[in-house]
Amino acid sequence: MKRRKGVSTIKGMPLAPPVPKDYVLRLFVTGTTPRSTRSIINVRNFCDRFLEGHYELEVVDIYQQPTAARDEQIIAAPTLIKSLPLPLRRLVGDFSDQDRVAAGLDLAVI
Repeated sequence: MKRRKGVSTIKGMPLAPPVPKDYVLRLFVTGTTPRSTRSIINVRNFCDRFLEGHYELEVVDIYQQPTAARDEQIIAAPTLIKSLPLPLRRLVGDFSDQDRVAAGLDLAVI
């Protein structure tokens, strides 16, 4: 059996491409302000585009859950926390710059 260049095999059988890592994200927002709403939309769009099927996103309203914000030491909102895969990352803003979000999440976006 011929080996195709760049294809990993075991006993001549091709291996499936590596599965992307699963991302665990928490987005802290302040109510339903325009900035919070825009941030939620931007993060969801980013995740649907670049992490499809490989992410878990929890949106936390710090007005409704102040202890969660205190536990995570949130001092500005909106804040996006990537807890997995390590290392932990924190991003602040409205997440409209997808290149910046990708860099902050350690993703290589083409």
